[in-house]
Amino acid sequence: MQRRTRRLMAAVGAIAAIVGAAPTAVAASSDASSAEVLAATRPAFKMPFVCGQSWRGSNWQGHSPAHSIDWNHYSASGTPDDRGRRVLASAGGTVLSSYYSTTTGYGNTIVIGHGNGWRTRYAHLKERDVKKGATVKAGQLIGKVGATSAIYDLSPHLHYEQIHDGAVVVSVVQGVTWSDYLARYQTSKNGC
Repeated sequence: MQRRTRRLMAAVGAIAAIVGAAPTAVAASSDASSAEVLAATRPAFKMPFVCGQSWRGSNWQGHSPAHSIDWNHYSASGTPDDRGRRVLASAGGTVLSSYYSTTTGYGNTIVIGHGNGWRTRYAHLKERDVKKGATVKAGQLIGKVGATSAIYDLSPHLHYEQIHDGAVVVSVVQGVTWSDYLARYQTSKNGC
């Protein structure tokens, strides 16, 4: 009888362990599958600049929104020279917005929809060269780097975001993941 009771208790314990672990396994599976879906649907985003140009991207703690990148270009002598440089579409799509924001710090802003919930945002532009509803190809001129903002006094740079299903996500540019709190140079392959 004791042997039977011990087997029954062991079986109950095993079942409890499986049932207790099931939500964790499902959550882990769900996280993995959502990461796989994100990777599978992400367009092959290129840098939003002319082929061969090297830009310094930075993304720091407290940057708003999180995961966004500020891009700067420097001359051979190390002097910032990004004002007026051409900004290109990172991937093909439809211009969802082209406006000057008076309620946020974005200033001249363009948002392009790329399908499957993907968008890119380009902000602080000196000028916007595409209108809402336009179809753009990867590498097409959409604007020029500026320092526009209704709220902040900025130095010229391009504020860049990759957005999926309404949330700004960690950018992947030309296969390079731009994790948070990172600053590095990258050379554009857009239109090469």
